[in-house]
Amino acid sequence: MSKSFLRVFFVVVIGLSSIGLAYGYTLSATNDTFESHLTNQGVANPQQQVVEPRDNVTVIATDSNSWRGEASSGPRARAELVAFNPDGNILYYNDSHTRYWDVDPVPETRTSVEYMFADHLEPSSCPDTSNFTQRRVDEEVWNEYKDARSTNACTRNGYERVNLTTGEVTRIWSETTPGKEATRYHDADRLNETHLAVADIYLDRAFVVNTTSGQTEWTWNASSAFPRETGGPYPEDWTHINDIEVLEDGRLMVSARNQDRVVFLNRSGLIDGWTLGKEDDYSFLYEQHNPDYIPTEHGGPAILVGDSENNRVVEYQRTGNRWEQSWVWRDARMQWPRDADRLPNGHTLITDSNGNRVFEVDEQGEVVWSVNIAFPYEAERLGTGDESTGGPSATEANLDSQTGSLSDRVLIFTKHFIPGKYLNGLMYITPVWMGFLEVLELAVFLTGCLLWAGVEGVWRWLS
Repeated sequence: MSKSFLRVFFVVVIGLSSIGLAYGYTLSATNDTFESHLTNQGVANPQQQVVEPRDNVTVIATDSNSWRGEASSGPRARAELVAFNPDGNILYYNDSHTRYWDVDPVPETRTSVEYMFADHLEPSSCPDTSNFTQRRVDEEVWNEYKDARSTNACTRNGYERVNLTTGEVTRIWSETTPGKEATRYHDADRLNETHLAVADIYLDRAFVVNTTSGQTEWTWNASSAFPRETGGPYPEDWTHINDIEVLEDGRLMVSARNQDRVVFLNRSGLIDGWTLGKEDDYSFLYEQHNPDYIPTEHGGPAILVGDSENNRVVEYQRTGNRWEQSWVWRDARMQWPRDADRLPNGHTLITDSNGNRVFEVDEQGEVVWSVNIAFPYEAERLGTGDESTGGPSATEANLDSQTGSLSDRVLIFTKHFIPGKYLNGLMYITPVWMGFLEVLELAVFLTGCLLWAGVEGVWRWLS
């Protein structure tokens, strides 16, 4: 093979990948994100239409890679709680916390929501490790957790209520945990006016807290159901319990992400025979987020869930004593979805975190509304019920699954060659405008440049 041929080959490969990157930067749908409408001070014109009109208020909470909730440069640097009016204008905006997580509508209100947040605190603002609440953990286990966590930072986990119309914020409850990444609570759900059920990532449990007294009144330890050899590293990030939902009959549905399972609890503990998923059986779930329960009166029992590392949204219908897949949605852009809500009209509101978008699909699986927003965690459409409780199951609504066009399927197939965690880690640090295709083109560009440089070096050495 001649030198001239190889040089032409490298020029073509590098040139085409460069053109692809330039095209993606110029025309990518994610280039015009909601954040492009904000000033450096995080202010947007409330009279400016920034999304397409849609019935009812849409609330979105976003994750971030910020340290203390402060706006900074780079992708996904601003955590946000934003609400859009039905006409597409901004109803509410706040970026004062380090992270925003789960959002729930407040019953019997039109524009009030409650949400979980996390604030990273400077070491000088953290309490002594000895002051962290033990919450009924035996001494041996407590010492393992305490010694495994970093003490040079801490996280204030909190639950707040906001009136989106007036902007009035009320702190309901908060608790501080040592460390950061693996100690942030992602979700709490109301039991009643004075009690919350909390998904505790830090100590791998679900617990019920009295928000008036601050006392923990019930706990379920994941260690009673899962061996320590399962899941993630113990105890640093073992179960990563990231979601909890109080069901109408009083049961709790809990997402143990690192065990690839959704479990059901009552006051006595784990309910046998109801668990969805099996660890490392990724045909069911792969490190899921935000499962929603659809009750019997709406065609359930069914569970709609963001199957995050599988890059899809999937629904399971309970048939007899088994869970059977009844619906799935994905396209090539979808990357690490972390929420999906079934709406009463049969549409599905999907939060695609590394796809940097929230969008709505109809009964045929076609996208009918969308907003490009950096690193969203959860979305809620007010007036439609909490999560998916007001929507029908896929079986009852006869929903069509969607697995993408032919070109989508080619890109989805290509993704299988890159382990999901590594790909999502890469997507986390790349600019917001870069989707999977642009990342692939960048890899081809860099590989082509390095190979060409290496070949030229070998030729020079041989000469």
